[in-house]
Amino acid sequence: MGRPQEVDVEALLAHARAIWVSGGMRAVTIRALSERSGVSNGSIYYHFASRDDLLAQVWAAESLAFRAFRQEQIESARQGGHGQEAVIAAALATGGYADVKGAAARVLVASRPDSVSPEGVPSQLVKVLSQHRALTDELVADLAQEVWNRNDEAALRLMRNCVVDIPARIFMSAGNDPLARYAIEQAVRGVLRAGPPHGIP
Repeated sequence: MGRPQEVDVEALLAHARAIWVSGGMRAVTIRALSERSGVSNGSIYYHFASRDDLLAQVWAAESLAFRAFRQEQIESARQGGHGQEAVIAAALATGGYADVKGAAARVLVASRPDSVSPEGVPSQLVKVLSQHRALTDELVADLAQEVWNRNDEAALRLMRNCVVDIPARIFMSAGNDPLARYAIEQAVRGVLRAGPPHGIP
């Protein structure tokens, strides 16, 4: 068996991400990646144990980059004082990240870490995927405590709506234009003003 073709793994991940953005997760196959990159199937399998391993690595790379970007935005907003601005910064981070990474931001918004099967994925990578949910939960809890001084189920669910659900839904349906960002900000500000209800589990 000959030596595998020398390849740039980061370039392969970039090609796979581009396929994902244009055609969705299902479009990302070893064959599609081979055709797009010009790298043989065998060489791709040399670097990725399976298609699920490839998907997981693409998603994990975007997850790590996005979390770092979002945290920078939150910390910058916190310097201005009120915790509500940190929530707004977290909500608008998806659009800001799209400014930096373009349509690749849709990899994160349109799919979840648990949509990638752990089968055939190295255990260390599985931990990265599971960490994303845990760290998002931690951020939601911190912001709910900071803004509302509450960590009950209603407060956590509502804060998740603010920093995850509302931005994702508007971003996916309306894109990343100024009006979409305005809609996200005003929706989140409205929720923050109202606060979490009492008596709703």
